[in-house]
Amino acid sequence: MSKFVIAVYVDNKYGVLTRVTSMFTRRGFNIDALTVGETESPEYSRITICMSGDGYAREQMINQLRKLYNVKKVEVLQEEAIKRELMLIKVKNTGEHRSEIMTAVDVFRAKVIDYTTNEMCIEVTGEPSKIDAFVALMIPFGILEMCRTGIVALERGATTLFEK
Repeated sequence: MSKFVIAVYVDNKYGVLTRVTSMFTRRGFNIDALTVGETESPEYSRITICMSGDGYAREQMINQLRKLYNVKKVEVLQEEAIKRELMLIKVKNTGEHRSEIMTAVDVFRAKVIDYTTNEMCIEVTGEPSKIDAFVALMIPFGILEMCRTGIVALERGATTLFEK
């Protein structure tokens, strides 16, 4: 089983996301991460889907996605694509560990976005492996809450997904 990222251009209309995700459910595939948002053209949205599976699963999902009426373009992004994720994490802010937490924030080029005497909320962006490493580093300090956006990705170079 390997992870792969699928980029999907769809019509920016209500119900399209439901049709796309229900197709995964009907076929028994799990979505590891899903992000969606309007593109540079308001008539389209871009769905970025991260999932695990073998080559057969990947090809089956791509073929099924292409059959949906509101889907305009489907591509599997290459390994060298630019992949980023955003995480907000709230950790305990005790005086004895404050300097260690701030050092980690600096090393990971994160940003403190909320600070009280009892907790601090940190924003981290980067590749999923960077986010995972930051989470692992914060566990001993006490994670109170966290949320992650899921992967957004673009292929490198001058070509765009819609032009392919």
